[in-house]
Amino acid sequence: MHRFVAIGILAISPHLAPLQAQQSHRWGDELPPAPAAPDPLFTIPGLDTPVRWPAPPLHRPPASMRALYVNAWAFGGRRFHELVRLADQTEVNAFVIDVKDDTGFLTYRSEVPTAVEIGANQQLRARDTRERLRIMREHGIFPVARIVVAKDPLLAAKKPGWAVRHVDGGLWRDRLDFAWVDAFNDSVWVYAAELAAEAVRMGFAEVQYDYVRFPDEPESRLASALFPGRLPGETKRQGVTRNLRLLRERTRPLDVPFTIDVFGLTTSARGDMGIGQYWEDLVTTADVVLPMVYPSHYVRGIYNLKHPNSEPYQVIRRAMQDALRRSAPLGETAEIRPYLQAFTLGQPRYTPAMVREQIRAAEELGLRSWVLWNPRSAYDPGIFRPKTPTMGAASPPQASPQPGTN
Repeated sequence: MHRFVAIGILAISPHLAPLQAQQSHRWGDELPPAPAAPDPLFTIPGLDTPVRWPAPPLHRPPASMRALYVNAWAFGGRRFHELVRLADQTEVNAFVIDVKDDTGFLTYRSEVPTAVEIGANQQLRARDTRERLRIMREHGIFPVARIVVAKDPLLAAKKPGWAVRHVDGGLWRDRLDFAWVDAFNDSVWVYAAELAAEAVRMGFAEVQYDYVRFPDEPESRLASALFPGRLPGETKRQGVTRNLRLLRERTRPLDVPFTIDVFGLTTSARGDMGIGQYWEDLVTTADVVLPMVYPSHYVRGIYNLKHPNSEPYQVIRRAMQDALRRSAPLGETAEIRPYLQAFTLGQPRYTPAMVREQIRAAEELGLRSWVLWNPRSAYDPGIFRPKTPTMGAASPPQASPQPGTN
């Protein structure tokens, strides 16, 4: 899914230009598709737990969601069965599965007219999606559909009228040569909602929208971008808010939670960072907000930490404290469900204990639900508490105490 590269975050100041804090890469960009072959890092025997079918439908999220991101290739391949076995043995109780990733292609064959028109069915990753969802329900695994919204090079190429345009003509492209659709254009968001409705009919019980934003590019590059869908005088923040509300209204009749993935920096930044995401807008619009607070994406100095990637507990604790503090005066707001780092990017190499430290930081603040992100969907079983009759009541693996905890 994400082309993972480090993002820098400096001390937040209202005087900083949008995303001036970033270095040469982007927050949460997608990796090339993972191979369908099993990962050599771990192997879990084939499914052998007896189950009964039909299983009770999973209509509502678990009170404490402990989820894994599962890319489309992993979902459609043998790794899916390994991950189901992992969930059988541990506290894991939900999968976040790509329905549409940042290529624009779909995991299963869609009947949505726009998808058919643009050829989004031409690279199917899981032709037996209904059967795999049935297996998940048998094993008590809550199914979440992930749908990428604004980063869709296929849709941009096939419907250039919906795309970000270049001032000199043709499609505007980001630093990695990807075309984007125009997040001001409501048709882009309607298409995502139509895919969501189909995913729910397929058997998914929650929809998680990602890339609900504008490109995170330097101002020098954005100077050549034209956004044809922009209303007169409309800011990017207003455009995102307007279309998130549209997406919410089209998702609510599906009777599933309306959830959105957002930059981790939204918990601390005092502006919209030039991408249209502002914390107070997000948590008063969605049912669940998932900030991607990966320690490897924070630069030296943030939260007064010399090397944030080496201090996962402190990064998550401070970021979530900011999120809770900003949500508190707003009344009823979205559930905060952080995306946590289960991959290695730079030094040090991430261990199960370092992943657990992130979980500990969130849970100590009362955030009992989380999603782990690994772009290859390869998760070390040592990360997780064993399954118990009370679903995860066992004590977590112990990690060394953190100095300076606040």
